[in-house]
Amino acid sequence: MIDRYSRPEMANLWSDESRFRIMLDVEAAFLEAIAKEKRIPASEIKVFRKAMERCLVDKARAFESRMGHEVFGLLAAVLDEVSFAAPNLARYLHYGLTSSDLLDTALALQLTRSADLIIEGWHVAAARIKGLAKRHAGTWMAGRTHGIHAEPVTFGVKLAGWHAEAQRNLERLRRARREIAYGKLSGAVGTFAHYSPEIEAKVMARLGLKPEPVSTQVVPRDRHADYFHALVLSAAAIERFATEIRHLQRTEVGEAAEPFSSGQKGSSAMPHKRNPVLCENLCGLSRLIRSYEGAVVENIVLWHERDISHSSVERVVLTDAVVLLDFMLGRLKIVLDGLDVFPERMEANFKASLGQVYSQGVMLRLIDAGMGRWQAYDLVQAAAAASRSSGRTLCAELLANREIAKRLPRRELERCFEASSYGKNLPAILKRGGVL
Repeated sequence: MIDRYSRPEMANLWSDESRFRIMLDVEAAFLEAIAKEKRIPASEIKVFRKAMERCLVDKARAFESRMGHEVFGLLAAVLDEVSFAAPNLARYLHYGLTSSDLLDTALALQLTRSADLIIEGWHVAAARIKGLAKRHAGTWMAGRTHGIHAEPVTFGVKLAGWHAEAQRNLERLRRARREIAYGKLSGAVGTFAHYSPEIEAKVMARLGLKPEPVSTQVVPRDRHADYFHALVLSAAAIERFATEIRHLQRTEVGEAAEPFSSGQKGSSAMPHKRNPVLCENLCGLSRLIRSYEGAVVENIVLWHERDISHSSVERVVLTDAVVLLDFMLGRLKIVLDGLDVFPERMEANFKASLGQVYSQGVMLRLIDAGMGRWQAYDLVQAAAAASRSSGRTLCAELLANREIAKRLPRRELERCFEASSYGKNLPAILKRGGVL
């Protein structure tokens, strides 16, 4: 992924240097597991681990260019470093292993560590959302469906929904981390032909992974597809939040806006512009992550015990997805930290509906007063249409209707137009959303 959309810690985890070091860590753990049986001195393993600390990327790539094999290139590079000082170890390097033993186990370690960073990012974002939701628990605004004013809601309740979704994403990512934390050291076609499953179990425990119960030559790719789906849903959640902010920032709405720093320019042509570029960027990156999911699912189907049609896909999409999602969570934090909320504009927009957001409450009160549902609906609908034409409030139109006056005294009808009457269950919603 390009630097523009990368944060250092996640990007470093997926660098060639880090990836090779993790692969060699798997190899080192395997050597330690067989050291007693194969009489590999601890001093030689120490030499190996010391060599791992050096950057072997250029040397490994040079060997790879001659051999046409990445894992061979890496092993040749490290052997070039340790053969003289660790001759016994050099004999047993990669003993009975196949390339996928290193590649898949190292990939599991990269994906679990990536999940840890993404989970941390979601915790930060969720805390910001929770703080905003508490602050605006009583900030009334027009709820919208189909982009049209519907009924009263508070900005805090809207944010409580975001917080609940953040919690779901955290749970999905924790589960996905558990499901991807499986490696394999079972050999060429997964039969442990040259050492026992106990060796694999010992190595996996040392690495913080579990052994794949039944591997072929690879860890089955349904695990990776499951993991990737959690990434996609996380990205979609961020996109949903960003899309809402973009709508609220529209000139005609103006109820909230992403931060706009001092000296920032909104347009190269129009000095007045304050564009929601951060949120638009989040929406675009989410599309990119989502577009990869089909390829990840197709990776599940491999020939026989394995082929490598999945490899080229994963080198691009897994790296891109975790790096992008980590970046998105960092950018979401920036948006939430600097989010401008305009309660006075929310109130003005709310009042612009001329009270029509209370239409259902009036209808239900008429039903309670003995009017049939369809008659009540038709009367209120007609009054709403008249309100839009006349510019008078819905309450004024209803007060002028004799049928309604027979059922509801003036004060009782006016009470239907108080936002507070919609708020009695909001604390329960905030609690259910994890805000209170």
